[in-house]
Amino acid sequence: MTRPLISLRGVGRSFAAGAQDITVLRDVDLDIGAGEFVAIMGASGSGKSTLMNILGCLDRPSVGTYHFGGQDVASLNPNAQSALRRGHFGFIFQRYHLLGDLDALDNVATPAIYAGMAKPARKARAAALLAALGLENRLDHRPNALSGGQQQRVSVARALMNGGEVILADEPTGALDSKSGADLIALLKDLNAKGHTIIVVTHDPNVAAHAHRQIEISDGRIVRDTGQAAPMPDQPRLIMPDLALPPATGGPKLGRIAEAFRIALGAMRAHPLRSFLTMLGIIIGIASVVMVVALGAGSQAKVLRDISSLGSNTITIRAGTGFGARDSARIRTLVVGDAAALDLQDFAANVSPAANTQAMVVSGNVSANAQINGVSANYFAATNFTVIAGTGFSANDIANRAQVAVIDEASWARFFPDGRDPVGAVLNLGRVPVRVIGIVRAGGASFGPDSLKLWVPYTTVMSRMTGQSHLSSIAVQVAEGYTSAEAEAAIDALMLARHGVRDFFLSNSDTIRDTITSTARTLTALVAAIAVISLIVGGIGVMNIMLVSVTERTREIGLRMAIGARQSDITSQFLIEAVLLSLTGGVMGIVLALGGGMAARVFIEDVPLIFSASSVVVAFASSTLIGITFGYLPARSAARLDPVVALSRD
Repeated sequence: MTRPLISLRGVGRSFAAGAQDITVLRDVDLDIGAGEFVAIMGASGSGKSTLMNILGCLDRPSVGTYHFGGQDVASLNPNAQSALRRGHFGFIFQRYHLLGDLDALDNVATPAIYAGMAKPARKARAAALLAALGLENRLDHRPNALSGGQQQRVSVARALMNGGEVILADEPTGALDSKSGADLIALLKDLNAKGHTIIVVTHDPNVAAHAHRQIEISDGRIVRDTGQAAPMPDQPRLIMPDLALPPATGGPKLGRIAEAFRIALGAMRAHPLRSFLTMLGIIIGIASVVMVVALGAGSQAKVLRDISSLGSNTITIRAGTGFGARDSARIRTLVVGDAAALDLQDFAANVSPAANTQAMVVSGNVSANAQINGVSANYFAATNFTVIAGTGFSANDIANRAQVAVIDEASWARFFPDGRDPVGAVLNLGRVPVRVIGIVRAGGASFGPDSLKLWVPYTTVMSRMTGQSHLSSIAVQVAEGYTSAEAEAAIDALMLARHGVRDFFLSNSDTIRDTITSTARTLTALVAAIAVISLIVGGIGVMNIMLVSVTERTREIGLRMAIGARQSDITSQFLIEAVLLSLTGGVMGIVLALGGGMAARVFIEDVPLIFSASSVVVAFASSTLIGITFGYLPARSAARLDPVVALSRD
């Protein structure tokens, strides 16, 4: 005796409904041989659709056994059941279940992607199947552009794509007019004549009458089975060509990944606003990270250039215990004698005492507040300033408390807006008139907010402007042959010996560089941390939207599983979509940051921005990681959906 293709023994199916179980199928024993045309009949709620879902491996029986081709279906894992559906079953649904974003050709070809059929072969086979069903002029039409009968023929072609050894049709004529329904029945009979096993679920006796065997279900039990009968030879049939099934290629996984990319891109194009809002958090976060890193790098580079312009061998002595100390203004023990003592030391190439103040500077009808720096004759040499016009101070200017001044280029432009040569002109520093003898280029040699700067002999400031006897600072240029560390140690010992207490502190360009670099790194890390929070928020947004997308596309997921998609295929599809959203957001964020940097350079010249390839790569990698991390949960949720439950969702 020939072993049946399908064999059910004692099959039952129950569903939990609150605290109770509802039994839909009871003690079903059924054998179906290869090549049969079977109609399963029954009223609504009789269990016929549940039986079809079990036969098609979309659902599992609660009790009993189901063997297909002698293999126990219950022993198969989800991927093995997917392989069974993919290789042996074709489904024709009452509501067609076509993918709305795909045209007729791609809808038919989709099962072959999961079967590993090469793209040219599957496209050719899909086109041939549609042409055989009279749809050769509708290959590029999407479902909403097809009539009900045409959509059902597309679903028939899809059922045959991977061979369709067993065709399962659930109320196939329920949504068709009488002519389209008759054409579909004739097509099913033709397929049966070519060797396909046809199982039709229907409540219509007229449809069931075309089958060779009728099985009636009532209250979950088989109450009538007419048994196998020979086909009627005089039945008219549509002539379907015998299309050879192309073999699977050696690289099916690549084709499935490419399909997942295409699906993801289609979903993003179908909902552009939702996709953009999903990416917005990623865009802001990536742009912030890149901009902050660029601003931090640029600012740090500018500060280091400014420090370098001071010379790396200059040590400054100031009153107090450190920068910003509250007692600095009250300590007035730094005097000219300290500078004179330092000037006698071998490690000192140049020593410049300084006495600083602020004053209102008047030139004709132009006035402005400026910083007045009282310095010595060798100050500009010690600090690497460049005299670009006139001269600096002489020893006589210092000794005679001369009323002369050197100005920077900013002061030149401010007090002499007509561009005339300022050398020889007179400026009033408060109530003290001075004659301009030179112009220096300050370059980046100063810190803090930009201000107008003028230099006069320190003796002039102390005697004619402030009346003070103490100095603001002393600059020591280290002589060749001495290191900064050696000079600092010697200065510290000398000053401590002279003052008896440590009422002074030392700073040099290396100290300033280290302090500013450390501060810049701290601030950059702080702002970057804020940007990372924005990235995390953006990632959570991606996850939420993807979870919503899984809910919205539940039926699509169920359909793809029904036509053979593995759990890994569904996971890849949604994970790739999340990664694409994150990557696209990352690219847009990088472009936004680069564009913002260009705009900043045009409109705000003093804003230093240095974009590095490493920061762009890190930002790109971050967006990828966000997509993978926050896309995994929705992807896993989609892959774990039960096919029959997913198909029943509205």
